[in-house]
Amino acid sequence: MIDALTYKFILEHRGDDVRKLALQAARYPGVDMRVAVTQIEGWQHAVTKLPEWAAVDGLLYPQRISMEQCSSSQTAAYKASLMSGAVFADLTGGFGIDSSYVSRGFSEAYYIERNPELCAIAEYNFSLMGLDNIKVLNGNSEEVVQGLPHCDWIFLDPARRDGAGKKVVALADCEPDVAALRQLLLQKARRVMVKCSPMLDITAACRQLGCVAEVHTVAVNNECKELLFILTDDATDVPRVCCVNIVNGSAQTFTFSMNDTPEAGYAAEVGAFLYEPNAAIQKAGCHSSLATSYAVQKLHRNSNLYTSDALAAQFPGRTFKVTGVAGFSKNELKMLLGDLKRANLTVRNFPDTVQQLRKRLKLSEGGDIYLFATTLADGRKVLVRCEKG
Repeated sequence: MIDALTYKFILEHRGDDVRKLALQAARYPGVDMRVAVTQIEGWQHAVTKLPEWAAVDGLLYPQRISMEQCSSSQTAAYKASLMSGAVFADLTGGFGIDSSYVSRGFSEAYYIERNPELCAIAEYNFSLMGLDNIKVLNGNSEEVVQGLPHCDWIFLDPARRDGAGKKVVALADCEPDVAALRQLLLQKARRVMVKCSPMLDITAACRQLGCVAEVHTVAVNNECKELLFILTDDATDVPRVCCVNIVNGSAQTFTFSMNDTPEAGYAAEVGAFLYEPNAAIQKAGCHSSLATSYAVQKLHRNSNLYTSDALAAQFPGRTFKVTGVAGFSKNELKMLLGDLKRANLTVRNFPDTVQQLRKRLKLSEGGDIYLFATTLADGRKVLVRCEKG
């Protein structure tokens, strides 16, 4: 699909700045520079986002927007760990990352995509990688799905951009509208997985989707990347929530039931240890279950910080040893900070931004000391000095 001269140019210039290359087409008359720039830029994205794919010679890459929207290899592998069976269908194929990973757990798979260029790229790449069990279908997923055999799993990643190309979050604004298709989808599959924006409100989404059996909040290196909703016909009114933070290929998980009740009480003071839950847990908001499971107390309803006097081993997030707590009077701050010049500063439920407080405290970034500016349950504003636990 790419002529020999252009492919040679791509290999020789993979590490170059694509913006500069795009302006140099006249210097390389035999090279299809538009194609070359797209492939080089795609490969550069893949090196960090999809290293397994970047290592395969000859793969084709789509336009930038498809590369930006596709799953990473880590999140795709996580989805694959949840799905297996005989027949699988991806109704929003895109670049094909999710299809390529998930299909390995099935004997028969369908990749459906309305963009013919993406279909051609996916079919070529699947063949190159030996994924012969995937059948590529070009068409509107709402129509194509009706002709599919009954599936064990159907997967959708609705497009989160409107007609003008602007990002959207609400389910009703995405395409296709999964809530409107729910009945058809559950007629065609035992289970349906929907990938959504990490900005989406989980409670509202469960209410709109209906039949939600499980919710997975997925973070990579403590950055929430996606929400996964699993729909089944026999789902109860209380979904199971799994919080996953993938770090260096290892998944740290915390599971709870969505009927999580508000905290029974809050810590009166900061204890010997301070805890900051990972991003997946913060998104899920499993406050009561987390406090109960690890014998910790929250500092304030809106803080997302916890404390205890005894170390909570294996807490799913960052653990700190508290070395001091002070209010914000000059004398208190002087006793707490001394001649400290550098610190890692975080604000949680606090009126100032990090930049404002850093300027006020005259501290530069870095070092081994961690400072948390927050509010306690009784309304006191405090600065907590810590070291890594």
